[in-house]
Amino acid sequence: MSTLPAPPINQDAEFSFSGADFERVRQLIYQRAGISLHAGKQAMVYSRLSRRLRETGHRSFGEYLQWLERATGAQADSEWQEFVNCLTTNLTAFFREEHHFHALVTDLRARQGKPVRIWCNAASTGEEPYSLAMTVIEALGPSAAAHIVCSDIDTKVLETARKGVYAAESRGLDPERLKRHFMRGTGNNAGFIRAKPELSRLLEFKPFNLMSPSWSALGDAFDIVFCRNVMIYFDNPTQRKVLERTHAAMKPGGLLYVGHSENFTESRDLFRLRGKTIYERV
Repeated sequence: MSTLPAPPINQDAEFSFSGADFERVRQLIYQRAGISLHAGKQAMVYSRLSRRLRETGHRSFGEYLQWLERATGAQADSEWQEFVNCLTTNLTAFFREEHHFHALVTDLRARQGKPVRIWCNAASTGEEPYSLAMTVIEALGPSAAAHIVCSDIDTKVLETARKGVYAAESRGLDPERLKRHFMRGTGNNAGFIRAKPELSRLLEFKPFNLMSPSWSALGDAFDIVFCRNVMIYFDNPTQRKVLERTHAAMKPGGLLYVGHSENFTESRDLFRLRGKTIYERV
C-alpha cells in the first residue's frame, strides 16, 4: 500500500512546506551540526529557510532540499554553511550570567604569572569573547599572557565578532568599561563603539563545528572553556560525545563554564561540579 505525502504545514504560505520536508530538515541539521530540533519548530524553520529559497530561486522546500543534497564542490560547501547559519540560534549579551565573570576573576588571579588558554565556544556575535577579554585585562592587567580561541559554527555571526563593533547602548556595558575598553564612533559612526586593540589582541576567531571528527584545529589544551547554552540544542548521546571531546581538549583541573539550565552531573567521570554551573575537569 502506498502512503500519502505529508500535507503542507501551512497551505497559504509562499512556499510548499510539508511535514516530510520538516522531518528532512531535522535530519539534515542533526547530521551536520548535532542540533536536535523539536516538533514545535516548524514555523521557525520555515521563516529562516524561506530566505534561502528566494535567494536560490527554488519554489518549494522539497525542491531546495533535493538541490542541497545533490550539490557538489564549492557550491555545496557554501550552501551547507548557509543552511546551518539559518538554523542556529544566536542570543547573547555582554557579561551575560554575570556570576561567571566574578568566578573567572578568582580563577585567573590564581593562575597569575602563567599563560592562560581559554576557549569561548559558540562565540556568536562576539559579546561573550570581548567580555572574557575585558575580564582577563581587569584581573591580570593589559599585558596578560592570555589567548582566547573564539569559535562558532555560524560564519556570519563570527564575522561580526571579528569586527568588534557594537551599538553604544549595548546591554551589559557600564560607563566605566565603555570608557576603558572601547572607542566611540564619530560622524557616520556615531552611536557605535569599537573594541580597543588591547582586547582584540587576546582573541582569535575561527569557524568550528562541534561535530567535526577532528578537534586538532583548536590547538593546545585549554585551561578554561566557556560552552554556555550550547548543549541544550543536543540530544543526550550528542551531549555526551561533545563532553568527552571537551574533556580531551582541556588540561587536568581546567574549568568548564556552562549555561544556567545545563546540568552534567551524569558525567561525573569527566567533570565534577565546582560552583554554580561551573565544572572542573576530572
